[in-house]
Amino acid sequence: MNVQQLKSRLTAYEVLMRFNMVGGLLLLWPQMWALWLASEGSPDPGWVVIFVVGAILMHSAGCIANDYADREFDSQVTRTKSRPLATGAVSTPEAFILMALSCLICFLMVLPRLTPLFMGLTALALVVAFSYPFAKRFFPLPQAWLGLAFGLGIPMAWAAETGHTSLDTWVLVVANIFWALAYDTEYAMVDRPDDLKIGIRTSAITFGRYDVLAIMCSYCMAFALILMVGLRAGLGVIFLASLLIACGFAGYHYVLIRNREGKDCMKAFSQNNWVGMLIFSGIALDYLLLKTAT
Repeated sequence: MNVQQLKSRLTAYEVLMRFNMVGGLLLLWPQMWALWLASEGSPDPGWVVIFVVGAILMHSAGCIANDYADREFDSQVTRTKSRPLATGAVSTPEAFILMALSCLICFLMVLPRLTPLFMGLTALALVVAFSYPFAKRFFPLPQAWLGLAFGLGIPMAWAAETGHTSLDTWVLVVANIFWALAYDTEYAMVDRPDDLKIGIRTSAITFGRYDVLAIMCSYCMAFALILMVGLRAGLGVIFLASLLIACGFAGYHYVLIRNREGKDCMKAFSQNNWVGMLIFSGIALDYLLLKTAT
C-alpha cells in the first residue's frame, strides 16, 4: 500500500467514524452538564478526560453500528449514498475492528474505576445505543430513542462523581430526550423524501405537517426541565442568561426550519452544538462565580 492509498484508507475510516461531525459533541455536552452538577462545579479531572475521550470514541462506535445496519438503505439516500460501508470503501471486517477498538479503549480507561452501578449503567447504555439503528424499522420516534441513548451518559457521569444517581439525574435524561427529539427531527427533515421511499421511520415523517411545532415544543420541554434542575442546584444569573441565549438559538431555528429547506434544517441541527455548549458554560461559570464569592 503506497502513501496515497494509505491516506485514502485513513480518510475513509475518518468518515466512517465521524470524527469531524457534530454528533460526538451532542453526546458530550449532557455528560459535562452532569459532571459539573453532580460535583457542584468541581469534577474529578480524570473523569472529565474519560468522558471526553469516551464520548468521541463511543459516538464513533455507534456511527459504525448505524452505518452497518443501514448499509443497504444508505445507498438509496442522497445524503448518505457516499458513506464508506455503502460504497464498499471500508469492508465489514474493517468496520467491526474499528468499532471493537473504540469500545476496548473506553473499557480500558474506566476499568480501574469500575463500580457495580457504573457497570450496570454502561451495559444499559450499550444495549440502547446499539439497538438504535434497528429502532428505525419499527419505532415511530427513533429520535427519542437516540435521545435516550445519548442521555444515558448523564447517570453514568453522575454515578462516576457521586457513586449514585438522583432525581435530577433522570430529569436531565428526560430533558435530553426532548432536546434530541428537537435537533434530530431537524436532521431527519433533510432526508424525509428519501426515507418515505425506502420505508424508514423517523419523527419527521411521524409528525408530518406538525413537524416544526413538535420541534419547538420539544425545545421548550427540554429547556424547562434543564431550568428546573439548575434552579434546584442553586444556580443563578449566569446559568439563566446562558439558557436564555440557548432559547434564542431555538427561536432562530424556527426561522430556519419553517420552510423545510434541507440546507437550513441541517444548519439548525448543527447549531445545537452551540446550544449544548451554552448550557454547559452557564453551569460551569455559575459554579465558578459561586466559589469565587465564597
